[in-house]
Amino acid sequence: MVSSFLVTGGAGFIGSNFVRHLVANTDAQVKVLDLLTYAGDRRTLQGLPSDRVELIEGDIADAELVDSLCADLAKGDGVLVHYAAESHNDNSLNDPSPFIHTNLVGTYTLLEGVRRHGVRMHHISTDEVYGDLELDDPERFTESTPYNPSSPYSSTKAGSDLLVRAWVRSFGVHATLSNCSNNYGPYQHVEKFIPRQITNLIDGIRPRLYGQGLNVRDWIHAEDHSSAVLRIVERGVAGETYLIGADGEKNNLEVVQTILRLMGRAEDDFDHVTDRAGHDLRYAIDSTRLRTELGWSPSMTNFEEGLAATIDWYRAHEDWWRPQKAETEAKYAQAGQ
Repeated sequence: MVSSFLVTGGAGFIGSNFVRHLVANTDAQVKVLDLLTYAGDRRTLQGLPSDRVELIEGDIADAELVDSLCADLAKGDGVLVHYAAESHNDNSLNDPSPFIHTNLVGTYTLLEGVRRHGVRMHHISTDEVYGDLELDDPERFTESTPYNPSSPYSSTKAGSDLLVRAWVRSFGVHATLSNCSNNYGPYQHVEKFIPRQITNLIDGIRPRLYGQGLNVRDWIHAEDHSSAVLRIVERGVAGETYLIGADGEKNNLEVVQTILRLMGRAEDDFDHVTDRAGHDLRYAIDSTRLRTELGWSPSMTNFEEGLAATIDWYRAHEDWWRPQKAETEAKYAQAGQ
């Protein structure tokens, strides 16, 4: 069993769900390294035991800080789990520079830290590195699908993946990688697709849908993503990549219509807005390897039930998302979205 974790980006959406999963399912000590930008919030860790979870505010590109934290991990059977990333496509189109700094320079800094101290590392990535599929393509992404990123976000994530693979091969770093489909669930920033629609409806605002809404995403609940990552940390083979998905393909129109129905509104009660530049058509994950080799399977397989629970969470936690909302909507309004 792993005795301690360092979770980068652990005050963000997916990272904080993983921290909560660790607290509930292991006895490990957890340190969270997070810069607490707009997407990171110390309140995502509220209620967790202070004797097991420590939040360290700092930059993953701070080599001195990273070295110190990796040295601490090396004293026991510690693992670094790397969630920290700039991850919003629209933001990457407006200003790519933070994506270069965090996703590339930050990942390089972590790799050098674990290399110096002989620490195990798991690197979290996205299915967006593979580009997109045609809507009628019967294929899904696998571990052997060539990279074909289409935005500054996905290209920097692809670059970070390749850095990890190079450090494994060139320097013998003990690292595993995973590429996951779109996550949903509690603690997701309101700039993202599902929480934006939910919080707009709570505020009496009609949802907004890019283009015709035919773009397909493969949805997975953050709790299932967390359980998959822990399984890879416990049983994964160094140097290998595992794809994480829950067979949750839905187009954006279907998602908006489901949210509207669950919140008691007519399914046509939304507005179309100008499509995003370079908007990928379809993502779809084949997680066969993870399921057969490591024995993992998702538990939250009913998307509508998971979405209903997510809606309930946002209704009950307005104090958490309300401070983000006005600024987020102002940015979208400026972009005509």
